[in-house]
Amino acid sequence: MNDAAPAPTPAPAPRRARLRAPELIGKGGWINTGGKDLKLADFRGRTLILDFWTFCCINCLHVLDELRELEEKHRDTVVIVGVHSPKFVHEAEHAAVVDAVERYEVHHPVLDDPELATWKQYAVRAWPTLVVIDPEGYVVAQHAGEGHAHAIAKLVEELEAEHEAKGTLRRGDGPYVAPEPVASDLRFPGKALLLPSGNFLVSDSTRHQLVELAADGESVVRRIGSGERGFGGDSFSEPQGLALLPDGRVVVADTVNHALRVLDLESGAVETVAGTGRQWWQGSPTSGPALEVDLSSPWDVAWWQGKVWIAMAGVHQLWTWDPEAGTVEVAAGTTNEGLHDGPAAEAWFAQPSGLAAAGDRLWVADSETSALRYVHPTDTGYAVTSAVGTGLFDFGHRDGDAAQALLQHPLGVTALPDGSVAVCDTYNHALRRYDPATGQVSTLATDLREPSDAVLAGEDIVVVESARHRLTRLRLPEEAVRVDAVAHRTQRAATEVAPGTLRLDVVFRAPSGQKLDTRYGPSTRLLVSSTPPELLTGGEGAGTDLFRELELNPAVTEGVLHVSAMAASCDDDPANEYPACHVHQQDWGVPVRVTADGAARLPLVLAGMDDQH
Repeated sequence: MNDAAPAPTPAPAPRRARLRAPELIGKGGWINTGGKDLKLADFRGRTLILDFWTFCCINCLHVLDELRELEEKHRDTVVIVGVHSPKFVHEAEHAAVVDAVERYEVHHPVLDDPELATWKQYAVRAWPTLVVIDPEGYVVAQHAGEGHAHAIAKLVEELEAEHEAKGTLRRGDGPYVAPEPVASDLRFPGKALLLPSGNFLVSDSTRHQLVELAADGESVVRRIGSGERGFGGDSFSEPQGLALLPDGRVVVADTVNHALRVLDLESGAVETVAGTGRQWWQGSPTSGPALEVDLSSPWDVAWWQGKVWIAMAGVHQLWTWDPEAGTVEVAAGTTNEGLHDGPAAEAWFAQPSGLAAAGDRLWVADSETSALRYVHPTDTGYAVTSAVGTGLFDFGHRDGDAAQALLQHPLGVTALPDGSVAVCDTYNHALRRYDPATGQVSTLATDLREPSDAVLAGEDIVVVESARHRLTRLRLPEEAVRVDAVAHRTQRAATEVAPGTLRLDVVFRAPSGQKLDTRYGPSTRLLVSSTPPELLTGGEGAGTDLFRELELNPAVTEGVLHVSAMAASCDDDPANEYPACHVHQQDWGVPVRVTADGAARLPLVLAGMDDQH
């Protein structure tokens, strides 16, 4: 018998005043418009979806893929505009944004906003964020994070019907102008593998193929894959990592298909060995039969300790695939994004994107923390240790002692014969070297355009220059190049907060037609930490409420609050025995500065606001 009083009926959400969308401004100009500058007025009569993204961010890449179906289905009434808002210094280079737009097949206009002008106008706090603007130019919804395509598609249909009835809907072609195609043997290649024959196998990511090159690294021997984005048969979708199995076959990280594929080098046959083609979400199984468990953007693979280790960039973890048992499981990481060492099950990663096995160490290029890390066996399992790098917001190009050295978003790591490792320091356009024996970091080569991987070939190291669409051969050992040290911290305006108690509110309202899923207990989760850890004297840790009283240390005047929030909602239809459910998750890194007249409350929007059209 339950004596608790019945829960009160929630009051309807108050109707807010309509908010006129701010103008779109960006010093970098427009991409994919045929050279035309666009204004908000150019989109009047269409539903406009602004996608605030940055090309380093795996969650942003997930959103690009989520929006493809909606973009195609509503091409005559909806315009998607990417607003590129950089985190790293390299991402503020216009040429790099142009490359990224082609690399990830962005088929809509993109505003290059290197100074975050439009980001600030729309009060965006996280990558990615989606803002929906109705045909009359008013903001009707804002969603942070990924996984909102279902809710946005429903809103788009409602806006289409409403404004068609009002006579304010304008159908027709959008402003997208496709760039001219470029002829080259490779297009934004990702990873490479030296084959037993002496040839190279390269993942030609943008063309959704694998390419076998002769030993000269230039002559095309054959292409593997249909060349069209797809799943099944010999089709791939932006493949990346490659590793040779003991039986001579090659395992492929089929990144956007969220799967592992295996290539038989003799026959050219391709089969799926892990993944379902669906993206993993919180609450999904993390172990079991490999073909029944969802994966999330596997970016690299390596054979180590009798299994294939997977850099699961999409969930900030390392997984393993056991070919003999036919199973997958999580090996390291919690899904929390950051840099935290210790036992593998407790470690934090941030988009691990490169792997290299070397004896009792598995080296990891942890891209978003600009770090070089490694996994190693212990008496009780595995542990994770950082060699270079300090966290999500510090990066640069600095040689010397590893404790002070800086990288910028590395994507590849290669074990060298002397026990040291070469790091493809991607956003510094450099090849770096870390020597565990001396604890020193040096620069081997510069002027390598977005190097993403490297393989040993005799006394040479062959580097994948992704943004130059080629392999480049360098002699080892290469004379070190002297580079002036540069250090950076992510340039985002700090939120001014008052000293003492800070109220953190994660604002979540289930999308229209859904409700919180409380069938099996709390449907929400909140995790809070800080950099430096001394910033918080209370309120850190995990809980199930989406609000928290944080106590700020008066001795620390600035830092970063790390907030991870999750909420589960299901379709609100009592007649449906098996409602569709959706997980909404977002991680924030919020720079804060403690000032006397700062705010006492920090609101963060997790999911879509009710539309007010």
